[in-house]
Amino acid sequence: MSFLPDMRKWGAAEIVLALSILILVVVVAVPVALIFITAFFVDGAFNLADVTAILTQRDTYEALKNSIIIAFGVTVISTIIGVFFAWLVSRTDLPFKGTMKVLFLLPFMLPSFIGALAWKMLLSPRSGYINKMLMGLFDLQDPVFDIYGYWGIILVESMYLFPFVFIQVCGALERMDPTLEESARIAGAGLTTITRKITIPLIMPSILAGALLIALYSLAHFGVPAILGTEAGIYNIPTKIYEKIHQSAGSFKAIRAGTVLASLLVVSAAIILYVQSLVLKSGRFQIIAGKSVRPVALKLRGFKIPLLIFSAVYLLVTVILPTVTIFLVGSLKTYGLSLDWANMTLENYEYILFTWRLTRDAIFNSVYLALSAAFVTMLAGVMISYVIVKMKPRGKWLLEFLGVLPFSLPGTVIALGVILTWSGRFGVNLYNTAWIIFVAYIARYMAFSLKSNSAALEQVHDSLVEASRACGATQWQAMRHVVIPLARPGMVAAFFLIFLPALRELTTSVLLYGPTTRTIGVAIYTLNEDGETVYAAALASIALVIIVLGQIGIKKLTQARAEGV
Repeated sequence: MSFLPDMRKWGAAEIVLALSILILVVVVAVPVALIFITAFFVDGAFNLADVTAILTQRDTYEALKNSIIIAFGVTVISTIIGVFFAWLVSRTDLPFKGTMKVLFLLPFMLPSFIGALAWKMLLSPRSGYINKMLMGLFDLQDPVFDIYGYWGIILVESMYLFPFVFIQVCGALERMDPTLEESARIAGAGLTTITRKITIPLIMPSILAGALLIALYSLAHFGVPAILGTEAGIYNIPTKIYEKIHQSAGSFKAIRAGTVLASLLVVSAAIILYVQSLVLKSGRFQIIAGKSVRPVALKLRGFKIPLLIFSAVYLLVTVILPTVTIFLVGSLKTYGLSLDWANMTLENYEYILFTWRLTRDAIFNSVYLALSAAFVTMLAGVMISYVIVKMKPRGKWLLEFLGVLPFSLPGTVIALGVILTWSGRFGVNLYNTAWIIFVAYIARYMAFSLKSNSAALEQVHDSLVEASRACGATQWQAMRHVVIPLARPGMVAAFFLIFLPALRELTTSVLLYGPTTRTIGVAIYTLNEDGETVYAAALASIALVIIVLGQIGIKKLTQARAEGV
């Protein structure tokens, strides 16, 4: 009986704390825990024999080997590209480097699986437009390029993942103390020697941090390997999990096998994140001086125009060409026709937007789920961030850990955990409904909300809350009338940080969709798999338009907020 009076004494602070813990436990902790419980326990007993049997299967070994090969190749190539272009726009007198810096971030905003679809249309051996053009020009019997295979996957992923390194290295280069480079230059060292022996060693922590993020993302990547690898018999761990579950129509045996494979991804992610933390915490390199300095721009001299042309060509080939291809193929009357105006039509877009229920529902599902998940996750993130930043309860590190954990895990792992949690195990069955995707999005993007809202709440001084309490306001009134209005910019930023990734998401939703709950990403992927290439390209074009408009809206809103401040 003593418990009830305690409950009655709960105030707003205790209720907010309890709700925060409950949300993170239900949405995050339980699904992740069930991954390992399902993988290693059968009927309540630890069962290592089945786990060993799954891990020693040839297809498991092949999937793990393929994941490592692809991740290694993507990491090396993306790092080289990212470091080179970061150095070019941050430390040289390259013309239009401010504009070039923005353009090099474009691949970060575009879905890589749509890029893979475009390169499949351009470089597939039988029907790729570039291959057909080269075979016609030079009277060749065999195609010049074959996009299917390791190199196709690695190159396409690298085109879209190098911004991870680019962003990290740009920041390091712009903040580093230039006196060491200047001293070397005075001593007679050339540009190559300075770059190789001074600049690169000093920014190595940033290079490694970005490279590890690329490795983590590539290991968990589904879209590009699924589009460019499966036709050549190349499966990584996420595509192997998808194959096992969909071939068996979601049987528990297949899901259990999937949890064992997912455990490999979790272990890999944990190792990568641990290594990254060691790199970031190491004080081996100190590159920021105690006084305000701006590194001197290195003179490119005769290389200035050639490097500008090289950068422009790179962007044309990796960003403009695949994007234009998607729009052109989406306008064809039939896939395989030449890209002439006579073969173009807008009927495909009309059919997808207004007539075909599959694609119309996919657009509605994506927009509705992205908006709903962004709004709910933003609100939950504000509440949890308030607990962490303002209430500072004992053990707040656990709340922070649970909030960030899903973002550190592959989307495939989150999807499997959600399936195990919300498929009737606890009396609630959301499988094959839009609700299960909604719950997965909340778990996956909670970290975005926590980071953005925590940063905003840190700027709200505690004295404002104390003043409102001194005037007689309750904890809830202080939060509602003081804290939330001041933290609103962070809330708006969190909303859009969740909305756009959720809108184009594929890796998580591809394991969760039902007959009527396809999202845009899933619909594009399944249309491509079914041979509906023209419709897949048309839907991808619409998705790109929505994404670009969303990015423009975010930029304008951010600028308006900044000017208002």
